[in-house]
Amino acid sequence: MEYVKKAPPQPAAVTQEIRDTVSRIISDVEREGVDAVRRYSEKFDGFAPAEFRLSEADIRAQLASLDESVTRAIDFSIAQVKHFAEAQRRTLVDFEEETLPGVTIGQKQIPVQAVGSYIPGGRYPILASAAMTIGVPKVAGVERIVACAPLQRGTGAVNALQLYGMVHSGADEIYAIGGAQAMAAMAFGLDGAPPLAAVDMIVGAGNAYVAEAKRQLFGVVGIDLLAGPTEVCILADETADPEFVAADLLAQAEHGTNSQSVLITTSRALADAVTREIDRQLAALPTADAAGASWRDYGEILLVEDDEEMRHVSDQVASEHLEVQTRDPAWFLARLKNYGSLFLGRNATVAYGDKGIGTNHVLPTGHAARYTGGLWVGKFIKTVTWQRVSDAANATVAPPFITMADTEGMVGHADSMRLRVR
Repeated sequence: MEYVKKAPPQPAAVTQEIRDTVSRIISDVEREGVDAVRRYSEKFDGFAPAEFRLSEADIRAQLASLDESVTRAIDFSIAQVKHFAEAQRRTLVDFEEETLPGVTIGQKQIPVQAVGSYIPGGRYPILASAAMTIGVPKVAGVERIVACAPLQRGTGAVNALQLYGMVHSGADEIYAIGGAQAMAAMAFGLDGAPPLAAVDMIVGAGNAYVAEAKRQLFGVVGIDLLAGPTEVCILADETADPEFVAADLLAQAEHGTNSQSVLITTSRALADAVTREIDRQLAALPTADAAGASWRDYGEILLVEDDEEMRHVSDQVASEHLEVQTRDPAWFLARLKNYGSLFLGRNATVAYGDKGIGTNHVLPTGHAARYTGGLWVGKFIKTVTWQRVSDAANATVAPPFITMADTEGMVGHADSMRLRVR
């Protein structure tokens, strides 16, 4: 393996200052409730509304004059994500089986009861976020979905198009709260009029403070995963189009100045062509301030010997998004093991996944694809088990288990089983 371009060493993404700040916010919200949320909203968003929950009248007023072409696009995204979530839901089934005469064991799918979804603000108002973190749990059967989104600086309001997505994805309650204080508010609940009842699980992407809040709140509530800055890795050979490859690398780089874009290729000619193409496209890209800095500091190009080494290096990178632009993408589909979501062939750009082609865009980063997949309908469903044992079956199952319990010294366990045999 040879680095055609290697990113310089970077500082840790989460500093002790971030950890301490988030810890203080969480502690304050737990102790002081809505007063702490109001204080932090004024500090970080520049405004705190009289009521954090948006009323039906507030929502109608904000949605009254939206661009219909944009709302139709959002509806399309919601429909695609919902359709794929419904297909996933059909793979999760209840069943029972008689494993021994008189012993019946089964599993049951139970949705989480209440989920809190964080809709990020930041550099861009991502319009597909609600479909991913509200629409999907709705398909799972979650009874109550709370959405939180930050106020836009200078307007004192939630982004209206994001609000449209929240409403049409199925949010039951919507609050104008951002940052770590939003995560704490959903985890602990808030007194107020009306009160915000605590949820069982919090999901959604955000900045480093939001991600750290999820990490610190895990255990108080469930979480989806810990997502850091976005990543893309592209596997390409000499058949790939340098213009396509460069455009897809820069598309993810524009998310922010710390996004990682990686090209792994078997072709030095392609590596050189992509380098030139990136410079050409950056010169005309309106988001070049972010994309250029991201490519300079985090972008990499790796030259490998063959497809097998390309697969091996890719599994080590374990990227959030993985594109395959080679002569035989199916070969890689059969062999790749570590990625958040896979995009096969020249037309399957990560941008389609980001905007809502169907698969979820909340995905593992920071090599976490080695041990987890991304957000999906199953994250909102508890697969629980049950068992039933007949009187006659005691004679079969009790003796070996009594022997085990006696050997362990767990006399109470052994006695409870002896009772059944008697």
